[in-house]
Order: sequence, then structure tokens, then C-alpha cells
Amino acid sequence: MTKLPSSFVIALAVTLLTAVSSLPVVNALGSGSTIAISYETATVCAIKADRPARSILCYRRDGARRVLQLQPDVSFTSLAGGRTTICAIRSGGNRLFCWDTQNSSFPVKRIYNNDTVLLRSLAIGDDQICATTNGTPSVTCWRRNGNFRYKFNSISSGFGFACGITADDSKVRCWGSNPIRERIEQGFGNMSMASLAAGGRHACGVNFTGNIVCRGENKSGQLNVPLNSGLEFASGLALAENYSCAIRQSNRMVVCWGGFERNVSDSFESIVSGSNFTCGLTASNLSVFCWGPGWIVNGSNSGAELPLQRILPGPCVQSSCGSCGIYPASNMLCSGSDVICEPCLNFTPPSSPPPPSLFPVAPTPSPSKSLRRGLLAFAIVGSVGAFMGICTVIYCLWTGVCFGKKKVHNSVQPTIARGGSNGGGTSNSSPPSRSLTIRRQTSRVMWRQRSGPSSKHADKAEEFTLSELAAATNNFSLENQIGNGSFGVVYKGKLSDGREVAIKRGETVHKTKKFQEKETAFESELAFLSRLHHKHLVSLVGYCEEQDERLLVYEFMKNGALNDHLHDKNNVEKSSNMLNSWKMRIKIALDAARGIEYLHNYAVPPVIHRDIKSSNILLDETWTARVSDFGLSLMGPESSDIDFRLTKPAGTLGYIDPEYYGLNLLTAKSDVYGLGVVMLELMTGKKAIFRDDENGETPVSLVDFAVHAIMEGELVKVLDQRVGPPELNEAEAVELMAHTAVHCVNLEGKDRPTMSDIVANLERAYALCSDGSHGTISSGSISIVSE
Repeated sequence: MTKLPSSFVIALAVTLLTAVSSLPVVNALGSGSTIAISYETATVCAIKADRPARSILCYRRDGARRVLQLQPDVSFTSLAGGRTTICAIRSGGNRLFCWDTQNSSFPVKRIYNNDTVLLRSLAIGDDQICATTNGTPSVTCWRRNGNFRYKFNSISSGFGFACGITADDSKVRCWGSNPIRERIEQGFGNMSMASLAAGGRHACGVNFTGNIVCRGENKSGQLNVPLNSGLEFASGLALAENYSCAIRQSNRMVVCWGGFERNVSDSFESIVSGSNFTCGLTASNLSVFCWGPGWIVNGSNSGAELPLQRILPGPCVQSSCGSCGIYPASNMLCSGSDVICEPCLNFTPPSSPPPPSLFPVAPTPSPSKSLRRGLLAFAIVGSVGAFMGICTVIYCLWTGVCFGKKKVHNSVQPTIARGGSNGGGTSNSSPPSRSLTIRRQTSRVMWRQRSGPSSKHADKAEEFTLSELAAATNNFSLENQIGNGSFGVVYKGKLSDGREVAIKRGETVHKTKKFQEKETAFESELAFLSRLHHKHLVSLVGYCEEQDERLLVYEFMKNGALNDHLHDKNNVEKSSNMLNSWKMRIKIALDAARGIEYLHNYAVPPVIHRDIKSSNILLDETWTARVSDFGLSLMGPESSDIDFRLTKPAGTLGYIDPEYYGLNLLTAKSDVYGLGVVMLELMTGKKAIFRDDENGETPVSLVDFAVHAIMEGELVKVLDQRVGPPELNEAEAVELMAHTAVHCVNLEGKDRPTMSDIVANLERAYALCSDGSHGTISSGSISIVSE
């Protein structure tokens, strides 16, 4: 095989980097632009030019054909639209707002708020919302999640799926619920793409030779790019459901093919498509022009100009535009010092023949070179396969799994430390599945990790004798009793070496069903806590297993259970309890959320706690919250994409997930519901089930009591009076935590956020308490759109 000279490799790398940095404009069904379409309601929105505040104008093609202005005092960078949604990234990238176009008043929700991790690009399909962030190509999605094993340079969404171009090799990778994603990804194969746009059920992109390549569904010919159409180096793509459009580089006119074939004579700066119509920003006067089978005006689909003002041809930015140059009159269009960067239209492929792996269209090498390359690849693959086979045989013999045997391992997980200043805990590597939305399978895939004789646990925790623990607790005296757990009474004890511990003793009963339940809970806690280690989980010290006695020994939590601090009648003075500050209460919620996030995302196999409640959140001597009591916990196979169906739901009244209780469907979102109730407890100071002061005979659900008030904008009325009204720098933090809790207690698990979403929101809320930000509590200005 001929070795490429180093100078050629360097030149090739520089050429590719230049090509990637000058991508053509791509506005698919829901990709970010300065124009967006909400197709079901025939609503077109765009970012206004010539104003200090670059707000949004919308035209709704209903009976009144109205023009509306959204957030008149706020500047936005880019928009994207879905079936009934318009979303926009605020200038600076720290906030994402979405409007419901079905409602004539266009109600708004803020679904992202982070001053550190800034949004970079946006894509919406029919109802999926995804965005990439600045500084890292990772993807965040709301409403639907994906398996983000890859980092992406750009993303675009269609109906029930999204695709992106990977940052490392420019390949197309897709995710979502629509099976068409697999056909699209397989269709692009190993092609390296410079840009990509998703339509209804297809995707098109420009490769590094400047040609358009389309893959996916082709019922209407939407993949059949016209030959000799002058679309090489196309400067814009927009895909509808059944047709595709592109802007010629030469004259910036639009060509459409598939279910709607049309050449639009005007010149356009950019184009964007909905389900069945397309809109573009004209180059002549920066007005919005729409056409297509779904945009009929006076009986014609040939197009019409919308009564909108001048629209920005691109985002106003403060950074340098590099070699692409600055758009003419951009300073005036941005009304200030910001500029609009000119799209790089000189999309010339590399002059030197690149390796075939980088260029999908390349000269065919000579047979001898092809043969040599094929033999080399075969040799490499064969060698790797042989090596892996040998490793598999060795592992099989060593573990005994091939013969129905399996060694017992101590599956200890490392303590997770979240980087940055927040002091939390995420891993540097991505978990197996960020969505944690568990798909249904039969209950046989659910299992508890059971322990055998005590010798199996000797390498995981200390083994104590019953006499040692009796001496530590003054023979389990009533004075040493400090609480109850899932299978017994908890005592405070002091070991012979001076360590203070909490000792949980199972009820002393005969070998009946009650004994079996105690045994199961004991084995469950021992199995979990011997392998799970995190700063926000209670640590196991050891155990005792003598005849019918089962005891577990934990590190002692000096400040007891959260439940006692919130619901102790003696806690009436603000100075009497550390928890009587909003910052501390938000921190406790954040600590607990980080512990549960570890169980869901980083434990292998993942763990569902099943009994998240305030009495199972303990506080150590530094008032750090830790999740405890794993007697009811379950863990499944290493894949977290599993549903657990149980015949007998377990948990605590007031905290148990209604979907789990009513449908026997357990998912990771069941723990989310329990944490949501705990957050409402922290906000209101009331129990999960309490008796109304006005009618002491009627039990009231905290969820029903608090959620209604929060959604009606009356949060202040339900806040715990012992803490007092939030200070100026706490108001927005309290509101953010309240609305996060509201979404956690949605009736259906699919409408609840993931634990990672909750951690992110609580981190932001905690930071707001410290950074001196000012705000007021108002109605519905902060919200989360769940996956």
C-alpha cells in the first residue's frame, strides 16, 4: 500500500477543516434559522431586523390572518418550529423559550435556563425538541430522548426522529421513535457529510464533493435529486414531508422536487419547510415568501409574500466572521455592534484525491491498489477477531459462565464527582442511556440481587456478631431507638473502636411469610449498598447474620431524617433549624437528586429505589443529604431500556407513582415522582398526606394542594411560612424548584423529566441563591418540557 506523504495528510486535514467551517445553510423541517414554521397551525415566525430588541414576529394564516409579536423586549438568535410549537434561543444562548401555536394567545414556556452551558443550535421535528450546546457538541432533547453515544456538529429533526453529523468523522447518526431513522442512517453508511437536513421521513445532505445525497422514504420521489439542476454546492436545503427544496449556489433560486416540483424564480437568502409548504427569505428586500401545496392563497399554491417587516438573514453575533466576511449592512440590521456573518458559498471540494473513507464520491483506484487495501483490511479485521475470540474463551473458562456457573464479584461503583463549581456528581463518560425511559418487557427481566451465606459478603463489608451490636446499642434499648426502616427498627450505636453507627435490626419472627420479607429486604440492602458508593447515598459499614437475626450497620447520620426536620411541631422559630433557609432546602433537594441520578444513570445494572420519601433522606453532620433504605429497591440488566412489570407495587402512600400503583408499571420515572413530592414538602413544609386545618377530618394530597396553587401563579400562598418569603436573589430559584417539582409529579411517567434534567434545574436554582440574581415569583415563567 502506498504511504501518503505527510505534507499531503496535513493539506488534506486543513482542507477538510476549512470545508466544515464553511457549511451551507441548512433549514430542514424544524432546524434552527431566523424563520420557523409551525405547520399544523399554518404559523410562520421570524426574527425582526432593524431593532435593538430582535424580537419575533409571527403570521398566522387563520381567518383573521393575524400578525403577532412575541416577547417584544427580548432578543433572539434563532428559531425552529414543529407541529404546534415554535421555539427560540435567546441571544447569548442561555435560555430557550417555546410557544404553543394552537392557543390563540401563544402561551410561552421557558424550558432551558443556564448561564454556563449555552445553546448553539436547535432542531424540532413534529414534537421533539433538541439542541446542541456551546463548547461541546453534546445533544440535549426534551419530550423525547435519544442514545447519544456520539458528539454532533449539527442536528436536524423530522417526524419522530432526528439525525446529526458526528463531530469526529462527519458520519450521519440518527435517533428517535420512528423506524425510518435506521433506514436513513444505513443509507448514508460511511459517507462523510458536510451538512444535513431532515424532512418528514427522509433526510438530505451535501457531501464533501458538493453534491446532494438523500436517503429515507421515497414514496413521492423526494429523494430523486434532479440531474443537471445546478445544485452542486447547494447553499440551502429545506425538506417538507413529501418533497425537498434547495437553493442553487449560482443564482440563489430555489429548485423543489418530489411531491411538489417547482422552480421559484426569486432569489433567497434562506429557506425553511413545514409539513406541506415552504417559506424563504427573499434576497431583494428580506421579506418572507411562502409557497407549496399546503399554502393556498386565492386558489393558487404559487406563493405569496407575508405582511411581516424586514427579517434578519442570519443571527447577529459578536464574534469575528473569519474568511466568510460580513453580510452587507449587518450593523444596521442588527441595530448595534453585532454583525451577521455571510454564508460561505465557495464550497469547493479538495483538489487532491482523498482517501475513500472521507469522500463518498472518489476516483476508483486501480485493481491492484483495491486488492492490496482489501487484503490489508481483511488481515486487520481477522487479527482483531481472532484476538477477541481468544479473550472470550479465556474469560469463559475463568468465570465458568459457559458451564452455567458464575463467580461472585464485588461490583463496586466509583464515587461520582461532578466537575465545575457545583460540587455534584456526574461521570465523565456518558451513561448507557440518558433517557432512562424504560421500555416494556416481561417481569422476568426484573430481579433482586440476592445474597447467599455470609461468606459471600465478607469482602464487601464488615461482619459483626450479635453480641457486638447488642453491646453497641445498650442491648437494643428503647433509648437508643432512632427510627424505622423497610424491614426493622433502627438504633444508634457506638462500636468498641468508638465509631458511631446506625444499626437496623430486622423484626425477630419465626420463619413465616414475614420472615421471608425481612430476609428479602436484608439481602436487597446488603447487595445494593455493598456495591454502590456515592457521597449522596448512605454508606454501609457492615452486617450481622446469626440464625434468625438480620442486622445492617450504617454510618451514623448525625442530623437525622429530613422528614423530622420538616414536620417536627417544635420547629417554629427561624433560628431553630438549619433547614429554615431556601438555599439550604434547595441544596437538600439537589443532594438527593444527585444520589438518585447516580442510581439511575451510573450504577451497573441501574437501580430503581422505589421508596423515595423524606424519611429516607438523611442528613449528615455537615447537613449533606443522603438517600437511604434500599430494602425495596430493584435492579435490572445492564441495559436501562427495560420496563419492570410487577404484580404487587411497593412504596409509601403519598409518594408512590400513580402509574406504578394503578398500572403495575415501574420505571425510573417512579423515583422521579417520589422526589417531586419531597420537593413539594420542602417548598410547603406539609406532609405528603395531611389534614386540612379547615377540616381536620379530610386527608389532603400534597400534590393536589400544591400543584394547583403553583400553576395558578399563587406559589407564595403555599410556601412554608417558617422559612419566610424568598429574598431577592432567591425568588427565581424557588420558582424554578417549584415548577420542576410540578413536572415531576405528572400522572404519566413520559411527561416527567429525567433525573439528569432535575439535577440540572436544581443546580441552576442553587446557583441563583448565591449569585445575587434578582427576580420575583410570578406565574408560569419557568417550566420544563419533559421528554
